[in-house]
Amino acid sequence: MHPDKIGKYSVIGEIGRGSSASVYLATDPFNGRKVAIKVAHTDFGRDPIEAQRFEKLFLNEASLAGKLHHPNIINVFDAVVEGDVRYIVMEYVPAGSLKQYCSVNSLLPMRQVAMMIFKCARALDYAYENGVIHRDIKPANILLTETGEIKISDFGTAKISHSTMTQLDGFLGSPAYMSPEMINEHPASVQGDIYSLGVVMYELLAGRLPYQADNSVQMINKILNEDPTPIEKVRPDVPPLLTRIVKRAMAKSLAERYGSWFEMARDLIEGFPQLEELANEISASEKFSKLRAIKFFSDFKDQELKEVVRAAQWLRRNRNEHLVREGDLGQALYIIISGEVKVTRGNRFIGALSSGDCFGEMALIHGKRTATITSVSVVEFIRIDAASLEQLSEGCQLSFNKQFLFTLIERLSATNRKPILPETERTAA
Repeated sequence: MHPDKIGKYSVIGEIGRGSSASVYLATDPFNGRKVAIKVAHTDFGRDPIEAQRFEKLFLNEASLAGKLHHPNIINVFDAVVEGDVRYIVMEYVPAGSLKQYCSVNSLLPMRQVAMMIFKCARALDYAYENGVIHRDIKPANILLTETGEIKISDFGTAKISHSTMTQLDGFLGSPAYMSPEMINEHPASVQGDIYSLGVVMYELLAGRLPYQADNSVQMINKILNEDPTPIEKVRPDVPPLLTRIVKRAMAKSLAERYGSWFEMARDLIEGFPQLEELANEISASEKFSKLRAIKFFSDFKDQELKEVVRAAQWLRRNRNEHLVREGDLGQALYIIISGEVKVTRGNRFIGALSSGDCFGEMALIHGKRTATITSVSVVEFIRIDAASLEQLSEGCQLSFNKQFLFTLIERLSATNRKPILPETERTAA
């Protein structure tokens, strides 16, 4: 059950509930727009210290009503405190948060991630210039509009320099996203938020947190005493530019970490020309669907196919480009998603390969490429290096080996049926 009205707002339904507040979807009667209303819980059975803390969080967020105007910060239209009734009226953002894109099965294109992080950096820089440090940056607090714009929300734990209220200090935020100095309860700084956004960027690119732990105590210990798993080991196709930005944003040393939002945003925007090749990149779910549709992966289980999506580097080449050359070292396997390539040895045409065909598997064994592969149309394909193949599960490796065997049998059968002609003879024919 939900109230029919909250103040002047007509309630449509409940859209969220937490330990300290419930969020309702409602309609503003004056302009007809939908709004989200966060209503603080009135729980007299709660521990007095905890109740006081929640009240401060609520009032802290309410104090920013109408004071931060940025396209990537959620609008707070109104805040009401009348006796035991406390609520905040905010912009309604229907598409959920970035948390839904932090698993390996739902990753966004990397170029889109880079743009989102850039917008976050600019928005948080604006907030900082207006005396606000967020202190709880995490995917759940970055909302996504229906048009794909991001909106930073939940400033309850923010440090507000111009506030007349007593500010919350101490251990604040979500442990997995907290910097070492935040864990040690040092004074809030912009570099703490930069670290947190670096963790968000890592998670959006890798589909997992940089530290793996069973509980908060283990997580805190790892953040303080261990280095994170390098993102390139989790996802090999992350461009070096993005790897460097994540590493610098998450540096334990303040001297090595970005000192300002401007520095981080500058690296991101200057790197966009290098990310142009990612312009046609597709999401993890689209990659899964494309792999499932080709014959090479027809017998792979869903979980095995998800491993392939994580391990593979997705590439695209124009017509008449060499994908591999005869004599090169063979350190990767290639599988064609779409388009066609020709296989040549010396000046002799060996054959043609198209969607679902693989090449490079024998070179993994023998060490050198025995043929040159050249695109004869625009071709989309995946590359999986030898090290990534070795890290796949036993079941996934077995599925690959079965497919390699079927491919070898098919090629031997084709060789027995059809003579190999010089490419000049094939062209004349």
